Amino acid sequence: MNKDTLKRPQRSNPLRPFRRGRSEFRALAWLLFFAMLGGLLVILYPDADQQDSAYHYLFARWAGRHPAYFVSVWARPLFTTLYFLPAQLGHAATKLFTLAICLAAGWQTVRVAEALGLARAEMAVPLLFLQPSFFLLSTANYTETLFALVFVIGLRLHFAGRVRAGMLVGSLLILARPEGLFLGILWGLWAMRARGWRRGLLEGPMLASGMLLWWLAALAITGDPQWIRRDWPPDWQVDGKANGTGPLWWYLAQLPLIVGPLLLAPFLLGLRRALRRREGLECASAFGLLLIAHALMYWRGWFGSAGYARYLVCVSPAIALVTLTGWNRCLARLPGRVRPASGATALALSLLACLLYLDGWKPTRDARAIEAMHAWFLRNERPVAHLINSQAYARVLFDRDVWEKPAFTNRREENLALLRRAPAQTLVLWDDDTGPKFYRIGPADFEAAGFRTLHSREFRLHGRLFPLPWDRNQFGGTRVQRMTLLYK
Repeated sequence: MNKDTLKRPQRSNPLRPFRRGRSEFRALAWLLFFAMLGGLLVILYPDADQQDSAYHYLFARWAGRHPAYFVSVWARPLFTTLYFLPAQLGHAATKLFTLAICLAAGWQTVRVAEALGLARAEMAVPLLFLQPSFFLLSTANYTETLFALVFVIGLRLHFAGRVRAGMLVGSLLILARPEGLFLGILWGLWAMRARGWRRGLLEGPMLASGMLLWWLAALAITGDPQWIRRDWPPDWQVDGKANGTGPLWWYLAQLPLIVGPLLLAPFLLGLRRALRRREGLECASAFGLLLIAHALMYWRGWFGSAGYARYLVCVSPAIALVTLTGWNRCLARLPGRVRPASGATALALSLLACLLYLDGWKPTRDARAIEAMHAWFLRNERPVAHLINSQAYARVLFDRDVWEKPAFTNRREENLALLRRAPAQTLVLWDDDTGPKFYRIGPADFEAAGFRTLHSREFRLHGRLFPLPWDRNQFGGTRVQRMTLLYK
């Protein structure tokens, strides 16, 4: 069989050690490169493109004081549990921990590629990291990258013939993200394909073991047998449309951000080959299921789906394996003398595209403004009993328990009432974009509620690497942002 195709491995292949040779050293060299690059990105971009990253850190950091965070539906049990210890070391430590998780996912993806008999197995590392959405999340505190690691470990066990062990690992996906429900059902079909429908049906309940573990942990911590239902986020309703809707083809248009603009052709070639030859269907079906599921949810506004390309990072190892199949086919069609230069050019341009994508996000720049306001307050410090923030990164810098934040909603009158009830020694760090947009209140409303302005400053924030001239929504151009410190 051609080594450029995804094939079903022999049982012993996936778990055998790497032979000492070029493939191993090239894989390690790629991992070392992305480890050093990731360390630099942690320094350059202390926050992330969205506030979810900082909030996940805060839940993990304060879970010791509020154990319910360990079983929270939104915070995610597996994430909070694994990140709890790194979070005690600080925000940067958790970002480095995420980088380590991504590197581990890269290594596991290489092992699966080598086991499947794919040529150039070490290329699975750059084909994973150079997916723009994976690159964006590789040094942030999101749940998708942890999901991807658990997914590829389970996939590797499944390909090894250790189907039941793979099912047990796959059952943990629900503890990392809601997509674990969809992939859990799909995993049952994989099991039936591998072991026959009768054994697959008998062993299928193993895929619910992660959910059972979550329920038992929630019962032990909260004493409430209905905790998971009661803790369900209010905007995750079937037809809530909390984050808007989009066209059915939205995720097809997002493919360059999911796979990579220069890697899209090899990916589609690999996907076509997998479907036509029915080889590596696990990888193709995992990608296809999440693509269709999220396309439908965003189209109909189900469960608060927001149409983010990053949701597909959950199956990024599968995307890398499919892309590697097409990559090998593309190189096979080129004359031998131009293959190295062509491959290197495609990878270099893909890295440039990823850096542009990361650097172009305007919200990532707000962290520098928040750091400047935090530094001003330290020079003019006052006693603080409570902190109110419009952006979660402020709470990270001040190291304040997220539990004390007022329960703001998008209803202005309720938020104004919360401001009037705020106790003395309450500090506010508010911005003129996120705060009014999410909560419909601004600095003037705080002053009317008895707060006084300590410091206000406008910032003009550019990217760290590229002065992008275009300005579209939250991407490119100059970020004009005003930050205000108020005190009561």
